[in-house]
Amino acid sequence: MPRLLAIDYGLKRTGIAVSDPMQIIASGLTTIETGKLMQFLKKYFTEENVELVLIGMPKTLRNEATDATPLVEKFIEAFKREIPSVPIKIVDERFTSKMAFQTMIDSGMKKKDRQNKAMIDEISATIILQGYMSSF
Repeated sequence: MPRLLAIDYGLKRTGIAVSDPMQIIASGLTTIETGKLMQFLKKYFTEENVELVLIGMPKTLRNEATDATPLVEKFIEAFKREIPSVPIKIVDERFTSKMAFQTMIDSGMKKKDRQNKAMIDEISATIILQGYMSSF
């Protein structure tokens, strides 16, 4: 069975999470420099069967665009152009960074480890993916 993949896109870093082949468990895959993201995804898709890519869309509490929204929209257009064979679904990513940080606290991570922004991005992608999978 193919996997699901979630992307928490950022200007500098992008968090990526993936499901297991049974699409039951969401796990953080990696955080990658955004400039290397498309190359990473192309390679990953040749190695793994991915059914759907979820892309987190940043919105305000009023469901309006944020400063990051145009960056994500630009990435989506590039993704569709570069990797047209893999379908995408845009999902709401409000609160995922806060939830990721709280998850780090709840899991007992030390303060120094919680300052790792790459870890927050990866956990945010995992939250996006788990939320989607839980909606079934």
